[in-house]
Amino acid sequence: MAEIATAGESDAAGKGSRRRTPRSSLGTWEAASDRAKPVETLKRQNKTRVAELVPIRHGRMSASAFTFYRGGAGIMAADLAAAPSTDLVVQLCGDAHLSNFGIFAAPDRRLIFDINDFDETHRGPFEWDVKRLAASFAIGGRDLGFNERDRRAAVMETVGEYRREMRRLATMRTIDVWYERLDVEALERYRSKVKAKAAKNYDRNLAKAESKNSLRAFAKLTRSDDGELRINSDPPLITPVEEVFEGEKPDALLASFLELLDQYRKTLGREVRHLAEGYRYVHAARKVVGVGSVGTRAWIVLLLGRDSGDPLFLQVKEAEASVLEGFAGKSRFKQQGRRVVEGQRLMQAASDIFLGWLTGTGPDGVARDFYVRQLWDGKGSAEIEKMTPATMRVYGRLCGWTLAHAHARSGDRIAIASYLGKGKAFERAMCDFAEAYAEQNEGDFKEFEAAIEKGRLKAVTGL
Repeated sequence: MAEIATAGESDAAGKGSRRRTPRSSLGTWEAASDRAKPVETLKRQNKTRVAELVPIRHGRMSASAFTFYRGGAGIMAADLAAAPSTDLVVQLCGDAHLSNFGIFAAPDRRLIFDINDFDETHRGPFEWDVKRLAASFAIGGRDLGFNERDRRAAVMETVGEYRREMRRLATMRTIDVWYERLDVEALERYRSKVKAKAAKNYDRNLAKAESKNSLRAFAKLTRSDDGELRINSDPPLITPVEEVFEGEKPDALLASFLELLDQYRKTLGREVRHLAEGYRYVHAARKVVGVGSVGTRAWIVLLLGRDSGDPLFLQVKEAEASVLEGFAGKSRFKQQGRRVVEGQRLMQAASDIFLGWLTGTGPDGVARDFYVRQLWDGKGSAEIEKMTPATMRVYGRLCGWTLAHAHARSGDRIAIASYLGKGKAFERAMCDFAEAYAEQNEGDFKEFEAAIEKGRLKAVTGL
């Protein structure tokens, strides 16, 4: 068992880190002379993806500089590693941009606000997540036409809430930190700070999230075909398993999925395994999801309990090595799906009970890791395109609060709080970095657009 530092030792560690890596040094950004070309980084990632889906990924990334940023976690990972870093390590989200936070249902069925994407989770310096988040507000603000003052104000609120909350958490008992979460009732204090129109949008999104579950997915995504339930075919976005593996015998496909589901159930806790065994496999389809994830293998699986009124939709998503792994060391987990699940459980205040993992081998003979979760479980996200400078500041506080809690669960919160300090030096540094990196992202996006225009990258838009 690791030795537990005293509060005094943690405080001293934070101050020591501040001397070694001044907060002001985190605000600098200058591209290294040997910086990899962003287009080449994307091409390397594409080599392991489904080739026919890669143009959709490029098309979604080409919508704006912000969507490009969303898909470019691998680009930024190298940039973060090349910049000054602290030695204050936490479990990182790895892709903590503002669209990767949202509402979902906790196991007790209450809606909570938390981080909701962990494909890139990995151990690393705490500020890597903060920088990714801060830059996303600067880039998102640019897309919305906000001036620099409004963008910096949003970053100040986001990072300021992170610092203030981390300092508050540093004074709390460890178990109390673990139990804290931002549920719908707590969200009301943020809702009260926005105008009536924004509050109305929030209420509408909340109602939509509450109704987003397996029953709704069942109604939207399935049909009855001669008495057999099937997931609707809508290629290339939704492609039933028999169309993906055309020519494969139905009995063989069924046997493969039953074997994979059995493998998955063994990764669940005994009580959840008992629950999962109450559902039988019906059908599966490949489904295109997200922006940066497009091209990785993602499946939706329809299971039924007693009858068609008792559906459960699972998402089975490919997990490759985190984009941070080449810069922050190897993961302790060889199975990449397990890496995602363990990281998510460590960072979230409450996680999906159906989280699990499996390894599947396709017709090409390549073994690939996957993680499993519910497809829709009260999920809702902010409508970034409708944000005003005022609502972005409020939303930034939500994200900053949440990220501080995620980091406090896995890292030395007292040392991090000591490093952050009482003043606004850290916020100012993050504002400087966010603006400088937004400029870098703009240039990268233009190179990406030029690569599409010249035919070096294929892009399909509108999907």
